Amino acid sequence: MNSEIFKKSALLGLVLVIFTACSNSDDDPGMDTIQDQIENNVQSGTWIITYFNDSGVNETSNFSGFTFTFGANGVLTATSSSVSYTGTWSTSDSNSNDDSQDDLDFNIYFNLTNDFEDLVDDWDIQSQTSSKIELMDVSGGKGDTDYLTFEKN
Repeated sequence: MNSEIFKKSALLGLVLVIFTACSNSDDDPGMDTIQDQIENNVQSGTWIITYFNDSGVNETSNFSGFTFTFGANGVLTATSSSVSYTGTWSTSDSNSNDDSQDDLDFNIYFNLTNDFEDLVDDWDIQSQTSSKIELMDVSGGKGDTDYLTFEKN
């Protein structure tokens, strides 16, 4: 009888260990670290667009002369010598079931009807360092791919 209780206890313990090891947590410190790192990097200094390809067309020159500031409060400011635009920015995890950098989105929003509306999207982060962030987006309609690169000014 004691061996039967021991077997059931061991089995229950094993099930608990497996369940705990396989649980999926949105509070994964690895994800927070990557997301925090990206946010801290872009909030440091000003940035310029060094590459913007909109569905196969290089439109980088549309943003020449603009510097971008990613504020700690989610405010995004694009400033040139003659004009300043304000929008918002954020990062988000697009898939709470998978804690990989590939699921982090870099969100940009401007309520404008000029070239800046082309930047509005939930961009996939391709790579990032303290001085460069490369973004990509596959458009829903025709499946065209857009590329956007910011580099520290």
